[in-house]
Amino acid sequence: MILAAALFCSPASPLAAQTEIAFWHAFSGGLAELMSTQVDAFNAAQNDVIVTAVRKGDYGQTLRAGLEALGADDQPNLLMVDDVGSAAMVSTPSAFKPLHDVMVMRDPEFTGDTYIPGIRALFSDLDGRMLSLPFNTSTPVLWVNRDALAATGIDPEVDLSTWEQVSDVLSLLKAAGSTCPLTTSWPSWIHLENFSAYHDVPFATQANGLGGRDAALALNSAAQVAHINALGVWAQEGKFVYEGRRNAAGAKFRAGECALLTESSAAYASIHASADFDVDVRPLPYWPALVDGPQNSSVGGGSIWIMEGQTEPEYQATAAFLAYLSAADTQARWHQATGYLPITYNAVQLTRAQGFYATNPGTDVAVTQISVDVLTDNSRGVRLNALDLLRGIINEELEAVWSGEADAQSALDSAQRRGDAVLRRFNQAN
Repeated sequence: MILAAALFCSPASPLAAQTEIAFWHAFSGGLAELMSTQVDAFNAAQNDVIVTAVRKGDYGQTLRAGLEALGADDQPNLLMVDDVGSAAMVSTPSAFKPLHDVMVMRDPEFTGDTYIPGIRALFSDLDGRMLSLPFNTSTPVLWVNRDALAATGIDPEVDLSTWEQVSDVLSLLKAAGSTCPLTTSWPSWIHLENFSAYHDVPFATQANGLGGRDAALALNSAAQVAHINALGVWAQEGKFVYEGRRNAAGAKFRAGECALLTESSAAYASIHASADFDVDVRPLPYWPALVDGPQNSSVGGGSIWIMEGQTEPEYQATAAFLAYLSAADTQARWHQATGYLPITYNAVQLTRAQGFYATNPGTDVAVTQISVDVLTDNSRGVRLNALDLLRGIINEELEAVWSGEADAQSALDSAQRRGDAVLRRFNQAN
């Protein structure tokens, strides 16, 4: 707590006594309790700021409530927004004050360099200036049921770093009688958005939307078609089993019914709490026919935005609280308790020094997967308006591939055409 206290109790930025800050969020259950613990610890550690955390519903409800309250007496100081809603925030610049601008008020030398580039990129502009604070982020990884492999005579240590190697293992599993060699959660996010980042091909123009609102989809290239075609073939052969657009596949994996699963890294706690078998976490596979090695995967999840229209003491107070949330010990506890990614290098180093990665093998895989020296415009993440509608369209077209009703090329061509129409309508309406 000493390091965290030092971060937010800076004498260079005096705060008005007992400045009250409202933080609207979308958490419920255990996550809400863990977040309340952080808020309570911050409030107890100093006397200048009181943060009140209020749940306003799911992500969509919280975003709407925050934007509708803008300028009113009860508007929040801080608002939690998921990756789907980030484009709406950026499209409403009068609604927020960039994180960078507020943190510079408190620390003129603030640059954001302590935050991991593969995480902060989605929540920054193309110049690297942070717009919001990453808070609950994750990236997809490959989950392995080691017992299912061993039961069919496959070495649980088998190399699964490439999709070609995965294909060989799926064939062995199917031949041995497996009814679910491979399944996936969140197909669009994992197998198109993250596939594209991982193989350094665009998912959309304008740096996947981070560079401007007039972005168009670019998800039907030869690389993307090849990957979706492979999954479609495996689906017809019974090697890939589709369980829906969200995370129902995770339940089937936790029940021991599937050998391999592509799912969010944040599933670590739930999988290890309920899976009655030996589990591995591996990096996402890549296709060596397309790239010499993978680029970084991209993140999804939520961030905390600073709302516009506050007094200087309120901005100083929000900066103090966000500095506390960014502190190494705060982040290390959050990362270890939730499975979400740590947002700073210092939190990674502290977590490793505390022995967490050694005693919880695989929890550092996602951190390594997003940590590269140089990001590209294809690997910063996706920030498109109406992203939830776009994912719905994409998943509908993918379902036609999984069922054998459409080939990969025609399905992705249709997804791009339909998705671009949504983007055009949204931009015209706004």
